[in-house]
Amino acid sequence: MIRRRALIAGVAASLLAPPVAAAQQTKRFSIGYLVAVTPGVVAPYAAAIEEALRDLGYVEGRNIVAHRRYAEGRPERLPDLAADLVRLNVDIIVATTNPAIAAAKRATTSIPIIMVIASDPVGTGFVASLARPGGNVTGVTLDTGPELNGKRVELLNAILPKASRVAVLRNPAEPGAVQSWNAAEEAGRRLGITVRSVEIRGLDDFEPAFATMVRERADGVVLVSAGPVAFTRRRHIVGLAAQAKLPAVYGLREWVDDGGLMSYGPSLIDLWRRSATFVDKILRGAKPGDLPVEQPTKFELVINVRTAKALGLTVPQSLLLRADEVIQ
Repeated sequence: MIRRRALIAGVAASLLAPPVAAAQQTKRFSIGYLVAVTPGVVAPYAAAIEEALRDLGYVEGRNIVAHRRYAEGRPERLPDLAADLVRLNVDIIVATTNPAIAAAKRATTSIPIIMVIASDPVGTGFVASLARPGGNVTGVTLDTGPELNGKRVELLNAILPKASRVAVLRNPAEPGAVQSWNAAEEAGRRLGITVRSVEIRGLDDFEPAFATMVRERADGVVLVSAGPVAFTRRRHIVGLAAQAKLPAVYGLREWVDDGGLMSYGPSLIDLWRRSATFVDKILRGAKPGDLPVEQPTKFELVINVRTAKALGLTVPQSLLLRADEVIQ
């Protein structure tokens, strides 16, 4: 009888007690996102990293707490936003573009920082080298080498075989600007094209720059990265190219999605997805300084045929066959 009572009591106790898995406290990690632009601009890329994190087992509200800070296109706000994330003692800071990465790096030397779409991370001092970053910073870089700008000059020449003057619209203060210009100039020499540098440093410089290109009778333009603020105003800049009737090649497909003629460059969505693997490795105990910085591996050639027609251009069939996507 005693043994039977003990058995009943044991069964009752086991029914009243919570399951072992439920009783264990699920560890929650906190991720801080430091973004130079607005939530709307970054939304598709944020969705990409969140999906990749879910695939790795990290779900917001279950084992991830996200703290998002947006500078809304005002880089002067980034230091305070970075300091706020440090005060929250987040486990990781995901910082997008150089201004945000720089602010995060100044704010902490201990919290791991994952770079997304960084430019020249070695030259800017974010990391010691791509292979061995050292310190608390690693991630993915937008850089593929300056030769990519030479490739864009070649692509413009393919759609404008009679072009003799091409303008390269660039910000000389950006990381890697000299190397990018040298690559574009070398491509021009090889193709027998005069390549002219037209400089921009802020949004107010774009309208005068396009006026200069029209006045100097440029046949087309290659836009070298103009930073996150210009990225948010790309529709306006694409409109300036259309108004000037200048065929333009851009570095990212987003410009073509918004009406630009052609782009060749890395996939931002892919870079954001890949940054999730750094989050996973660090949360599992890896040190950021031991994780090599990764460069783009996926490149896209995107052509907007509708824009070509508006410019009176016929895109060669050979170029269309090479394209990853053709927008009709």
